[in-house]
Amino acid sequence: MAQPGYEWRPPERGWREQDLSDLPEDGNRYEIIDGSLHVTPPAGPDHHELADDLRMALRLTAPKGWRVIREVGVRVPGGNLIPDVTVLKPGASRARMWAEAADIALVVEVESPGSRRHDRFTKPALYAEAGIPAYWRVERGDFGPVIYRYGLAKGVHYDLLGTVGPDDPVEVTEPWRMRLDPGDWPR
Repeated sequence: MAQPGYEWRPPERGWREQDLSDLPEDGNRYEIIDGSLHVTPPAGPDHHELADDLRMALRLTAPKGWRVIREVGVRVPGGNLIPDVTVLKPGASRARMWAEAADIALVVEVESPGSRRHDRFTKPALYAEAGIPAYWRVERGDFGPVIYRYGLAKGVHYDLLGTVGPDDPVEVTEPWRMRLDPGDWPR
């Protein structure tokens, strides 16, 4: 039996947050950037496992009241994005489908071949414009994950704070003080 299709008819005014609820629940990630709909196919198991490993590392060290969530929607200027991992500050609303940037301390993107450009250029620019204090981009290296840590500079862009690989654990201070060691994560 054939699956029902979805008729793609972009709104003449451009895509808005309320349009996202009308899209099919098919495993794709639907994001809006400057009124355009961006569709990313479902990530593979390695991607999800790496995001889960990082999420767990953050959750295990999180101070009381902080929340670490996978794939929560984030409002940014001109759009709606869905990072792989989001760290919400204490007091952030639990009832919202889309988190406000003011409630976010850190967003993390796990890079995939299909998301490379957005994770390196488009999304960090929008997260910085929204005022999110920290952005991490994670790549799969030959010997394990490598985390590129960025901090908001002058409220307009991110500066690279450093990298963390499987053989060089470090103490970080964002979003809180902790030891970050990708070498402890499963490969």
